Amino acid sequence: MTRAATTPAAASRPAKQRAYMAQKREETVLSIRQAAMTEFAANGLHGASTQAIADRAGIPKTRLHYYISSKEDFYIEVLRHIVGVWADLFHAIDMSQGPEAFFRGYIGRKIHHALDHPEVARMFTGEVMRGAPLLRAWWDPSQDATRCAARVIEGWIDAGLIRRVDPVLLQFNIWGLTQHYALHLTEVRFMLALPDDVTHDAERIADEVTELVLRGLRP
Repeated sequence: MTRAATTPAAASRPAKQRAYMAQKREETVLSIRQAAMTEFAANGLHGASTQAIADRAGIPKTRLHYYISSKEDFYIEVLRHIVGVWADLFHAIDMSQGPEAFFRGYIGRKIHHALDHPEVARMFTGEVMRGAPLLRAWWDPSQDATRCAARVIEGWIDAGLIRRVDPVLLQFNIWGLTQHYALHLTEVRFMLALPDDVTHDAERIADEVTELVLRGLRP
């Protein structure tokens, strides 16, 4: 008696099931990371709890520990993720296009991200305000990236494309301008008299900040 041949449809079922399970796991990881950023931003590492993270993610605490080894390790992992997100925002804009195109693209992306994900800047800033005790161990690549960007800015200065400025302080000033909308979102909404059901005009804010920076850089 011969075994029935496996049909292509039947053979594909395990692969589809694995793909589905991998997708569900990725969705859960993203949900946990978002919950953790919100919790850490609100309460810091020591004030946060794995129970609170699980509650925000909408999963049992016992299930949470399938995905994270400890609160401290996950805090560091989330910090690394934030640094990576900001690096992606920066490197998504081609600096070879020149200063105006770069700053318009970069500032716009930063403003949109600050408004859409204020917990990112809040968590990172909370760590820095505590003296960056956990961030310092692997912060060097960010310093290297800042210096690399500074060299490009110096090239624009030497070419007469922008006025002479401190290229590192310029980056600090842009970070301050853009992250303000995450760190002081409640104040911004109050001062603009925005009702709870009205979203920010991100394009207006981005245009305002961009023009402020570009006017200040003109030779």
